Amino acid sequence: MLLRKYHIVIFRDSEGMSRQLKVRGWLFMFLLLLLAGLGTTTVYLWGYQYQTVYLSGKLDEATKTIQEQNIQIASMGGKLTMLQSDLARVQQFDSKLRVMMNLDKELADTGGNITSAGGPISGGLQPLPLYRQELLARRVHSLLEQMSTDTRVEELQQQDLLHTLRENRELLASTPSIWPVEGYLTSTFGQRISPFGTGSSDFHKGLDIANRQGTTIRSPAKGTISFVGWDGGYGNCVVINHGNNISTRYAHMSEIGVKLGQSVARGDKIGAVGNTGRSTGPHLHYEVRVSGVCVNPLRYILN
Repeated sequence: MLLRKYHIVIFRDSEGMSRQLKVRGWLFMFLLLLLAGLGTTTVYLWGYQYQTVYLSGKLDEATKTIQEQNIQIASMGGKLTMLQSDLARVQQFDSKLRVMMNLDKELADTGGNITSAGGPISGGLQPLPLYRQELLARRVHSLLEQMSTDTRVEELQQQDLLHTLRENRELLASTPSIWPVEGYLTSTFGQRISPFGTGSSDFHKGLDIANRQGTTIRSPAKGTISFVGWDGGYGNCVVINHGNNISTRYAHMSEIGVKLGQSVARGDKIGAVGNTGRSTGPHLHYEVRVSGVCVNPLRYILN
């Protein structure tokens, strides 16, 4: 019955006229179904649009949160790296003191260098994938545990060192521990190319510290002057005996301000920078010797 013909009559009240339309049943049903389909599709698309906007907002919030977390992790990584560097400096300072006081022969053989466990935290402000965030979090956690352990060990070592220092104040006062002169370090201890233009390699027994002629040279520790005078290629030279088989040598001086047998304290003036002897310009050649053997003076400089 639904597929029969339908008559639609349209009346115009003002004119008293009417108009009749004939519509087949199948066309009528098609129009109804089309309208119903359009209505259903509209409702579905509206719901989908609403869900898309909602999820897009959530995604933006999650992205912002992840970026903030990445910034915090990167900042934490940088701070931990700085903390690790500070701890390494404390350990190196500790090792220098031990070398100076002959408390650790193994460190003396290696120059007092400390290789700390762990490494720098890779950071940055760019968003990281979730799996990298997890790896970075594990890395930070591992580094924190390692640094916590290192800190506890270092505290115990510092306590032991302080105890030893209290018992050896005289030894500390007689142990070289400061720069003998201000200036620029132009040559370090060890093998180097000869500065005299020969092109050959030689072993440098100390440190060369350049500064203007006449710059004050000071004793790095308490001691007794054991040599004063000219010493071949060293030029004007002073040697201080600090006891405990430790001595220091100062070469190429322009003037000497101490006498043989004189006692000096840390910071006392002993002379001035010069260019005497076998030298290429005004500087101080500074040596530290233990039992007559030259060692790296940088081990005995704490400031």
